[in-house]
Amino acid sequence: MRAVLFLLLLPSLAFAQAPGDASPYVPLNHWAMPYVEHLIARGRLVDPTPLTRPFRAADLLRALEGADSARLTTAEWDVVRHLMTELTRRERGPTARLDLHAGGAASSYARRDALRAAGPGHGTVSGGAALTLFFGPVVAVTHPSFDTRLKYDPDWYGKKDRAIAGRSTEAYVSAQLRYAELFFGTLDRNWGPSPVQGILLSDSPYGMDHAALSLGTGGVRLEGLATQLNSLTDTSGAIHNRYMVQHRLWLRPPGRWTVALWEASVLAGVDRQLEPWYLNLLSLGLLAQLNTNTNVNSFVGIDLQRRSSVTLFAQGMLDDIQVDRKTATDRKPASYGLTLGAQGNLAPVNGAWTLFYTRISNLAYRNEDNFQTPIYFGLGTGRNFSDYDQLTLRVSLLTAHSSLLTPEVTLLRQGEGDLHLAHPLVAAYDSTPAFLSGVVERTVRLAVSGQLSAGAWTLAGDGGVHLVHNADHVTGAEKTRWVGRVGIEWRYRWESLIP
Repeated sequence: MRAVLFLLLLPSLAFAQAPGDASPYVPLNHWAMPYVEHLIARGRLVDPTPLTRPFRAADLLRALEGADSARLTTAEWDVVRHLMTELTRRERGPTARLDLHAGGAASSYARRDALRAAGPGHGTVSGGAALTLFFGPVVAVTHPSFDTRLKYDPDWYGKKDRAIAGRSTEAYVSAQLRYAELFFGTLDRNWGPSPVQGILLSDSPYGMDHAALSLGTGGVRLEGLATQLNSLTDTSGAIHNRYMVQHRLWLRPPGRWTVALWEASVLAGVDRQLEPWYLNLLSLGLLAQLNTNTNVNSFVGIDLQRRSSVTLFAQGMLDDIQVDRKTATDRKPASYGLTLGAQGNLAPVNGAWTLFYTRISNLAYRNEDNFQTPIYFGLGTGRNFSDYDQLTLRVSLLTAHSSLLTPEVTLLRQGEGDLHLAHPLVAAYDSTPAFLSGVVERTVRLAVSGQLSAGAWTLAGDGGVHLVHNADHVTGAEKTRWVGRVGIEWRYRWESLIP
């Protein structure tokens, strides 16, 4: 109750303490983001918040305004001007902005991720209306939308027995002071290198409502996020309440480096509440677990990025590594995740390249308490798969008329481990592989995606072939699968002062 009262009172405090205007976030699925990531990879645009997505619109606008027009090609300059027009506010003072969109698509699969293509082929329609309210240092966004694709998506947890499925794509209030932000609502986030989903926090789940607090400057920031995961029922009918808290120290000192140190705690239990000592942004959840003698599933991690002509990035997560080998429980297989990658300018063709390798171990998201897993309505909060590794090379090319082409080659190895499975018993530790269990399915993806944005219209699609060995984890089974999607979207914007 006290947290709710604080949220209600904060807007008045913000007006009293912060002279600047708050800015909404640019959603991860915004039509502009592929262009922005291309320009950052090319070194033509400064990354406003390395290792953190999404951007605030004001931060991205400042980066676009600072782009050196002398280094941009004609096509890149056209994109920069288009984005600046899109992000610039037309009114000052209390303002309402309405963004309408409608579109249609045809696809051979229903899941959002083409690499993990699943679900039936279909034609779909979508649309929505995003209302943004600017009140000085407070911004409020609500974006109800519908998409008939959702009822075919195997990852969608909502109603599927209706002709049209809908959700709130974004819905939040953000109070932004000079050195602090308090946030509550729904917004897709990605913590870690932007070319790949974060290991523990990404846009994998649909609509994860959360409270977030950020304190600091453009060089040092403390960040915290807390959410209630969906409750689960055990075999006796008892309901287990589940929560996740993440803390992060984000550092961008003068120079080329950005570093983020983070930890997370997943709590669960019958009638369990979210204990305040895990919410404390200036304390460590690991110490709270030891000193309060409460049970949680703890994770620690680090993100790194070094910006240069070739930008290097990495993310590592440690769940459980056993050092001693004295008892049977000490033989638990290691639980971890990692990403290593690089990107840079491809000058001869005015393009950019990105290469990364990522791995998630067999038990990375599982826990001895099967309710203490970072899963939100069936989807991992970071990745929706475990026991796999992936090597991907992408090249992005911005051609005339703002068309962006992205060829891709990916090698995926998937073991039979699954984050939805129960944790193995102690007696099974010796026979449980730490990585790539069972029959390993191997997929080679050869594909190209493209996007063309002109005025209020965006045409986007992808197509490729998946060459699968040991398909469906059957030894020797071979499968060739063609996957593709094409869609078109129309947008309209209206903005006016609020009386």
